[in-house]
Amino acid sequence: MAEVKKYIAVDLGAESGRAMIGSVSTERIDLEEVHRFSNGPVEENGSLRWDFDRLLSEVKAGIGKAAQEAGTEVAGIGVDSWGVDFGLLGADGKLIEKPYHYRDSRTNGMMEKAFELMGKREIYDSTGIQFMQLNSIYQLLAMRLADSDVLAKTKKLIFIGDLFSYYLCGIGFGEYTLASTSQLMDMRTGKWSQDIFDKLSLPIEIMPDIVMPGTVVGQLTKPIADELGCGQIPIIATGSHDTASAVVAVPGSPAADWAYLSSGTWSLMGVEVPEAIVNDKTFKFEFTNEGGVENTIRLLKNIMGLWLVQECKRQWERGGIELSYPELTDMAQEAEPFANHIEVDCSGFLAPGDMPKRINDYLAETGQETIEDKGQMIRTILEGLAFKYRLVLERIEEVIGKKVGCLHIVGGGMQNELLNQFAANATGKKVIAGPAEATATGNVLMQAKATGQINTLSEARQIVRNSFELKEYLPQDAPLWYKQYKKHHS
Repeated sequence: MAEVKKYIAVDLGAESGRAMIGSVSTERIDLEEVHRFSNGPVEENGSLRWDFDRLLSEVKAGIGKAAQEAGTEVAGIGVDSWGVDFGLLGADGKLIEKPYHYRDSRTNGMMEKAFELMGKREIYDSTGIQFMQLNSIYQLLAMRLADSDVLAKTKKLIFIGDLFSYYLCGIGFGEYTLASTSQLMDMRTGKWSQDIFDKLSLPIEIMPDIVMPGTVVGQLTKPIADELGCGQIPIIATGSHDTASAVVAVPGSPAADWAYLSSGTWSLMGVEVPEAIVNDKTFKFEFTNEGGVENTIRLLKNIMGLWLVQECKRQWERGGIELSYPELTDMAQEAEPFANHIEVDCSGFLAPGDMPKRINDYLAETGQETIEDKGQMIRTILEGLAFKYRLVLERIEEVIGKKVGCLHIVGGGMQNELLNQFAANATGKKVIAGPAEATATGNVLMQAKATGQINTLSEARQIVRNSFELKEYLPQDAPLWYKQYKKHHS
């Protein structure tokens, strides 16, 4: 019988976090969620922050529960998170302040400020990263231009997922896939871009040392192990960026030409390539080249994603109307097709707030009827996402010079079956959905690789195919969807 090892995956998302036990053999992986907690920004003196102390307390509680429930020696702990955000440590090795949330308004106008100091194309040629005002580069620039005393006191910057690992093991590092999202790394070398730090007058000396995914970086400190009632479990730098871990768990076969869509608060659509593609087309289409595991690059596009649905739901709850995600999806299915069209990546949709009003403002500004019906609002969002998927997929095919055979949708958003079907309809591609817990799965599999239990990315993906039920969606009404798509993207 194949040996089974157990690992703990701490998977931190923008809306919730969870601790899971992953049991891995050479044939399959089984996941068990043992602890889940809410997440989201907190307001502090007019800015949006992450409540790091609370989140760390939840992370430790989850690890403690998982270690107890594992019932055997745990082979590793890996933490993954969203990208771009970071904590700043002082001379005492502790956080100087709560980390900022990427949707904080202090980055408004910072891209334009950066382009005054270093040309837009010059930044892109160095980093290969999509321009988004939430990127770490603009967060740091905002602090520097404000003469931040916090930045002046900073001895070390650590990105958010690795910050939790730092507090668990006492060792600061910058895992490659997470660090690559910052727009501060030269993706051709995998090192910090001295040119960017010099031209934007940013302090390169505070940046962490880069480690590759699948590296054992340390172990739980004795005080934390004692606090949690467990041994000094190894801490492993998995794919610390949640999308990097999710892509590990895409059940694509090596011979097939496939694209992936990591579906959640954000939709991240892309392909796996052997090296960064930085040229006129990727610059024009604003594609990003983020670090992947096993010497791969994730050539992808960030799309606004189910954030729009989440914010609508929150706004309606503030008004006393409680509707579950399945209820909203059912209402959308019954709504009128193609009644409205929105550009889901409109900058006005980025910040938290009254999303239904913002969408209606957008519709009014573009000469369309505003929406009162909640199901119609959700359908408009889902159709807008599906059409954006087609646009991005066409551009990916243009950049890589070949057609994509199918689209793998992974992550929590793949549970929205209506969006999966819309994606198939709009793209004209077969869609394969699953697994839902792709990020935790990839997190655990990279830990298994670090311990030598599995050897290759292909082996990891075969384990995924063995372990999860996948669902196929074939295009329906494709000519009608294509006609609607051409109306808005001719």
